Amino acid sequence: MKKLFLTTLALCCVAFVSCGKKGAESQAESKSEMQTKVEEFATVRLSANLDKLSAKEKELVGVFLDIAQIMDDLYWLQAYGNKADMDTISDKFTKEFAMINYGPWERLNDMKPFVNGFGEKPLGANFYPKDMTKEEFDALKDKNKSSLYTVLRRDESGKLVVKWYREEYKEQIDKVCELLDKAIGLAEDAGLKKYLQERKKAFQTDDYFASDMAWMDMKDSRLDFVVGPIENYEDRLFGAKAAYEAFVLVKDEVESSKLAKFTAMLPELQKGLPCDERFKKEVPGAESDLNVYDVIFYAGDCNAGSKTIAINLPNDERVQLKKGARRLQLKNAMKAKFDKILQPIADNVMCKEQLKNVKFDAFFYNVTFHEVAHGLGIKNTVNGKGNVREALANYYSSWEEAKADILGLYMVCSLIDKGEISGITKDDAMATFIAGILRSVRFGAASAHGVANMMCFNFLEDHKAFTQNAEGLYVINFDNAKKAMDAWAAKILEVEGLGDLAEAKAYSEKNGQIRPALQKSLDKINSLGIPKDIRYEQGRKVLGL
Repeated sequence: MKKLFLTTLALCCVAFVSCGKKGAESQAESKSEMQTKVEEFATVRLSANLDKLSAKEKELVGVFLDIAQIMDDLYWLQAYGNKADMDTISDKFTKEFAMINYGPWERLNDMKPFVNGFGEKPLGANFYPKDMTKEEFDALKDKNKSSLYTVLRRDESGKLVVKWYREEYKEQIDKVCELLDKAIGLAEDAGLKKYLQERKKAFQTDDYFASDMAWMDMKDSRLDFVVGPIENYEDRLFGAKAAYEAFVLVKDEVESSKLAKFTAMLPELQKGLPCDERFKKEVPGAESDLNVYDVIFYAGDCNAGSKTIAINLPNDERVQLKKGARRLQLKNAMKAKFDKILQPIADNVMCKEQLKNVKFDAFFYNVTFHEVAHGLGIKNTVNGKGNVREALANYYSSWEEAKADILGLYMVCSLIDKGEISGITKDDAMATFIAGILRSVRFGAASAHGVANMMCFNFLEDHKAFTQNAEGLYVINFDNAKKAMDAWAAKILEVEGLGDLAEAKAYSEKNGQIRPALQKSLDKINSLGIPKDIRYEQGRKVLGL
């Protein structure tokens, strides 16, 4: 935000302006730190045109919302514990900020506590006993201790025991299954009905393979419902436990049709990756699909702190190798982040001559192909260390996000060269990508996405992809940026392909941090009051249900 000051010779006008300025300053000073932090999240109304939905589909949306709310409650239990503890917070803004963060730790500021008396957030969240040591975990002889769908608890004697989610959260899961029965009865699309049937079984058995396969086969439904324990970011101790979340989605059939052609290009794009042949020998699943949605409800993990704007699932490598993955672009959420965050950042930290290259269409394609890029590279190491996820352990998430970032940009540039993407240039893609990094690095080191973006930013800077001019504004060297893009992609694919945990650890610890020059830019961005992220007005009232 730029302030415009007018001068006048009229004494009375000077006095008037002076009083007004003092009043504004007083108002600003009266804001508490917590109020300021709450206002760092721009409010966005989540709505969509539901006119094309049938009466049963509209009723189905309502059932999905009810299930999603249970996912939200379950995530509170996993991320913190008893949500009612937040009622002890007397200040309304502090409590509101705790609701945004799903606990008293600031997710976009390295999980620092902002409420006295709660201490540091346990690395293992509430998946493990807070006093459990890694040595104690290693000594536990239970093959299910590292399952995505178990928690560790102590029995009456203090001994560690493993409990399946279906046991730990039985009351909530029973209610979810009851609601899923209702949803199954309402579902008119055969693919959606099959998926909901299998998902119910998954909640009851903690085996999500069949439901993930059914979800991959769901091609024609106007509604989608991503629900269950999915991502493992919340477990910062081992990266082993899946957190509950839900998205309720309405398909944009027009925009989806525009992206359909790219699915068939994945094997070709894989072959063209800028890396050693060893690291691109796997063939991406041919049944991957790419679609655009309006999201109408977020719950749980995807709603905590920074909001997800695209989905790449399933995470199960077995499903990916058999059927690929589905990439769901949440266009209304993307547009909100671009308008409220990315564009204002670019306007204030990039040189004016290159602002023309920052475009929403470029942002849309960069994000879209970020998700596609998760399916590229290889899932299993080339040297017998098992799959990449296991080999890189708790560093996997940040390196996988880094891979998706840079390979997404690589693919956008490649498809522009091939004439498959029009309306934007490679310079547009690169400039918008770098502006996007400046948005994302504000997440800090507590986020896998944040670490990934910091590593990427520092690599590009070290390879002279951009510099800062005398005014502190970023100036991109597009030739250097292209070379740096290829080099960074090659390094990531090698680290993943070799399962090189030592290098993943050493490199991320050295380069996954914010350097002083970048911090100065971020301080400038923060001083301008540009939102860090968005929050949602959502639910039945917003949708008119």
